[in-house]
This record gives sequence, C-alpha cells and structure tokens, in this order.
Amino acid sequence: MPDVLFEQQNHNHQSCINQALKSAEKICQQKGLRLTPLRKRIFKLVWSNHKAVGAYDLLETLHLDDPKAKPVTVYRALDFLLKAGLVHKIESLNAFIGCLKPETAHHSILLICNHCHQTDEVEAPQIYERIFQLAVQNAFTPQNIIFELQGSCRNCQKKLSN
Repeated sequence: MPDVLFEQQNHNHQSCINQALKSAEKICQQKGLRLTPLRKRIFKLVWSNHKAVGAYDLLETLHLDDPKAKPVTVYRALDFLLKAGLVHKIESLNAFIGCLKPETAHHSILLICNHCHQTDEVEAPQIYERIFQLAVQNAFTPQNIIFELQGSCRNCQKKLSN
C-alpha cells in the first residue's frame, strides 16, 4: 500500500477495506484476540474512508442498524482496536483512522488535511529515533508518542491556488 494516499487518483477503496479487514483478522488470530462482529463493524466504519472519524459519528452510523447502541459500546470497540494496533487515535481531533501497517511495529506521522480531512500515515523512523535519544539523554521514558501534522494536501493546494 503506498504511503501517500493523497496522491492516488484511482484509489480502489473497497480493496483497501478488504485488505485491512484481512490483516485485522489475521493479527487478531495470531494474538489470540477476538474480533467480534461488533468490533469488526466498528473497524469497517473507521475504514469507510481515509478521513478521521469520531466516536459519536461511528455511533450515529451504528444507530442505523442498532438504535439501542450506546457510546460505551463504541468506545470499548475502539479501545480494543487501538490496543490491537489496528487503528490510530488522532489526539488533536479526538478521532480515529485505520492503521495502514498493523502487521509490523512502525513509527509514523499522521498527515491531516485541514480542508478535505483526508488523513495519511507516513513512516518516520528517523524522527522517532531522535526523540527517543532526547528522552534517554533526559532520563525520560516515553510511553506514547503521536506525531500529527495538519496542513493542506496536494489536491486541496491545487484547488486553493485556482
């Protein structure tokens, strides 16, 4: 899967979702985790596009099939998906996006377009390595590092310049 989704003109998103689901099922099986039908449904909703989605947006969509669904249901499913490494939380937006490479440990940066809200994940091991060096030099043990860059994607830059 390419690192920069913003540049793809003919992106087959259904194929993207299918591949993500296949990976999620394999990872859960390998880790002995249960990808229940509800967790799978939430996972598919997160992957419905490459835009960050909030828990209450997920709940609203879930209500179409299950009007009795509660926020705690969505948050528990998201917590499972986060711990399994299948989704990322975008802290600045309090929203979630599917992880592009859940099979491997990786260090990435989330690129978030302020205009179209597309979100991409790009590898950035050098940045993480430097951050860890700084932490060690300062006798600090980082537990959670999330890099988010907000700006304009290539497509929106073109639209804005016209």
